[in-house]
This record gives sequence, structure tokens and C-alpha cells, in this order.
Amino acid sequence: MDSAVLLDLLGNENRRRILRLLARKPCYVTEISEYLGVSPKAVIDHLRKLDEAGLVESHTDDQRRKYFHISRNLRLEVSVSPYGFGAKSAYPASPSLDMNGRCRHVSLDTPDEADDDVRDLAAAFDRLQALENELSLAQRWVYGRITEVLERLDDHLGVDADSRFHAEVLAAVATGATTTDEVDEAVDAPSDAVRGALNTLADRGVITRRGDEWRVARS
Repeated sequence: MDSAVLLDLLGNENRRRILRLLARKPCYVTEISEYLGVSPKAVIDHLRKLDEAGLVESHTDDQRRKYFHISRNLRLEVSVSPYGFGAKSAYPASPSLDMNGRCRHVSLDTPDEADDDVRDLAAAFDRLQALENELSLAQRWVYGRITEVLERLDDHLGVDADSRFHAEVLAAVATGATTTDEVDEAVDAPSDAVRGALNTLADRGVITRRGDEWRVARS
């Protein structure tokens, strides 16, 4: 699902409260109405929008009562700082994702596959919760360090706007992208924007150009 659509959908407090309730157990409309303190008609409208977005679905029990429940796992990440705003697209949980060789900078001590023994499953759940908390803490640390590094780069670059993009271009050059085409590929941005950033960095004396190759200037 597109992250902008999901952000708009979750901008409504009652829809967030509905999802919080459904995360605990399936519920029928009257139940949700009493929990929210709003009319069943309003609840039905919220559920329709959540259903259209693919976040909830329903099933009917033996008494023909319609229950709603969350239909899938999704994660949405939003970042806001003086250096940018971004929302990563929602993505589903993937228990089959192979992490071997996927993380160059993080060592994941993941628990072994649990069998159907209740004790083993409970222990695996506890270890995964601990891993989730550690990853969240590491993410906060990384986000803080990125902001700190960008602030320090600002002192060197003196770029008036979009300093993060200039930092990405500079990082591409510093890590081995020497030609303009290689920098284009590394930052995955329009060529005109990359060329403009390279010229700005050169004007600031941060990088130099020799023929077709860019180099970080010596301090």
C-alpha cells in the first residue's frame, strides 16, 4: 500500500482506535460503537474505508453476526527532521525472508526455528520481542547520529537548501563513485539535480574535478 494513502487513512483518531481494538480481538459493529462512543453508522463508514484499503476484513459466525478483524501485517515508518521528511512504503511481515548476507552493518542473533511445542514457541516469542526492542533502540541511535553528522557537514558545506541530498552526493563520491554517471546511479536521482549538486560542492571547495572524475578535496 502507498504510504501516503495509509497516512491519510490513519489520520483519523477513531480509525486508529478501531485498529487498536481489532488488534486485541475480532469485533462486531455494535461492540466497536460502544467502545468508541460513536454511532454504528459512523463505525460502518470507518470500517468501509479500512476494508477498501485492505486493512480489515470480515467474517460471519453461526448466528449470522458479522465480525471484523485486521486482515494483514503492515509496517509504516515516518521520519521528520530539519534535513528531510519521508514515509517508507508499508510492507508486510515476511517470516520466510532470508536474512543471511542481507545485513552488512548489523549482526542479527535470531532465535532458532521453533517447533509446535508451546514452551519453545513462548521462548521464541520472548527472544523476538527482545530483538525487536533492540532494533528499535538501534534505529533511534542511527537516526540521531545521521542528524548529528548532517549538522556537522552543514558547517563544511554551507549549502542553503536540501543539504541531505548534497550529503548523499558527497558520500557517493567519498565511497568510490568518481564519474557523474556513477554518482547518478549511486544516489538514484535525476541527472540534472546530481550535476547541480556536484557543481555546488565543487564551488564550496569540498570536491574537485579532474577530467571526467570527481574527488573529495583534501582537508
